[in-house]
Amino acid sequence: LLHYAPDLHFCYLDYISAASQRTGRGIGGALYQNVRDFAREHKVIGLFFECLPDEKSLCESPEELKQNIARLRFYERYGARPIINTAYETPVTENDTCAPYLVFDDLDQKKLPSKKQIRAVFRAILERKYGDLCPPEYIRMVENSVTDDPVRLRPNRYLKIESLKRKEISLTKEKILLVINDRHDIHHVRERGYVESPVRIKSILNEIESSGLFEKKVPRRFGERYINAVHDPNYVTYLRKVCKNVPPNKSIYPYVFPIRNAARPPVDLPVRAGYYCIDTFTPLNQNAYLAAKRAVDCALTAAREILQGRRNLAYALVRPPGHHAEYRVFGGFCYFNSVAVAADYMSKYNRVAILDIDYHHGNGQQNIFYHRYDVLTISIHGHPKFAYPYFSGFKDETGEGAGKGFNINYPLPEHLDGEQYRSTLAMALKRLERHKPQFLIVALGLDTAKGDPTGTWFLKASDFFKNGEMIGETGIPTLVIQEGGYRVKSLGTNARHFFTGLWNGFYQK
Repeated sequence: LLHYAPDLHFCYLDYISAASQRTGRGIGGALYQNVRDFAREHKVIGLFFECLPDEKSLCESPEELKQNIARLRFYERYGARPIINTAYETPVTENDTCAPYLVFDDLDQKKLPSKKQIRAVFRAILERKYGDLCPPEYIRMVENSVTDDPVRLRPNRYLKIESLKRKEISLTKEKILLVINDRHDIHHVRERGYVESPVRIKSILNEIESSGLFEKKVPRRFGERYINAVHDPNYVTYLRKVCKNVPPNKSIYPYVFPIRNAARPPVDLPVRAGYYCIDTFTPLNQNAYLAAKRAVDCALTAAREILQGRRNLAYALVRPPGHHAEYRVFGGFCYFNSVAVAADYMSKYNRVAILDIDYHHGNGQQNIFYHRYDVLTISIHGHPKFAYPYFSGFKDETGEGAGKGFNINYPLPEHLDGEQYRSTLAMALKRLERHKPQFLIVALGLDTAKGDPTGTWFLKASDFFKNGEMIGETGIPTLVIQEGGYRVKSLGTNARHFFTGLWNGFYQK
């Protein structure tokens, strides 16, 4: 329950609930991020909400204290902390206990409200929410207790400064080329529960830019022929046309699927979506084609730099993702398979390997290269018996014809940690090195992280560093293309750790 006060330009979060008796799955984080997005869009000074205290002296119940600590730790990860040096948490009566803090989230604006603004916010909250409980003299007392200008927040109590044990990085060698989809945010599906949102890119970018490892390059435009090389041209044409005809701010979800007669696609373009789609939760909108096409441009721009020997490491930071897009179908938030397009492009010059380390199977690459031997496809993922896309990613799917033995799947258990994951990654890298590729493309999924709302594994930031380091130690020029990862509060940290490890492994092995 979120209140918006346009007269004072602030938002007040009254209540947020993810799911009864379920925590640690990233659902609460996704909900809170949506709240923050709403507040940002309304250009408010910040987001306010109450949290019960995490001090033993203010909360007698050990169980409640434990919950309060967990709650304040959660919000501190977003920069939200209690306002201090005021009388806001003063009990209204002597019998009141465990009075709440008022917590402030600046929404990453790096600006604190003035004394005048906070006094007005205090009065508004106490009058509008607690008017029947708080007498006028109490409200005046709390309002006048604000003396700091601007207001002050409690120092971080739970957020630790992350330290990474690694060799000292020297940036006298090549930086990682960074190509960002500068049109990704035009594809913003606002429907409830749609986790593939623009904030993902910002969260990653904010963290990796501080590493000093990257150098940006603007993506260049490539023709549709590169996409047609791995996707059915009829599908590509359909996607372009249907997206162009979708009304602004509207999404079309596939709902009719031609199981019985796939030879006669529906004439109506929106209805025909099911002819080219594998699920019911990947919508078409006015900008889906444009954003997906730009993601391909980014991947090809980065691939071209590696091909021409100007870079050893490159990162296409893109959305929408692409590894679930097959030759003639889209799905799993994916429309064009940027990894496959880049692999096909690079394979014209030398041998290529794809390593998909997303939590979900890279069914798109498997489908597109299943009969080819020049592109080795490897995927480490959750077993399809419990993980999307459910119908592919089994161990016995090894390729057909000339491609027999060149598609490798490593379906893993529902629950595993970083050490267990690395044992499989080591096997995958040994198989990859036997292929002797001149170029490696990594489909990077950060949804393997602990708490991701779409995954079930327990990888931590240090695990991403080690995974990146192992991949870098192959010494193969590597293009990394962003795929999944939806736990916004840890996306950036995990990405930074992965690329630090990748750089270390490649240059300092």
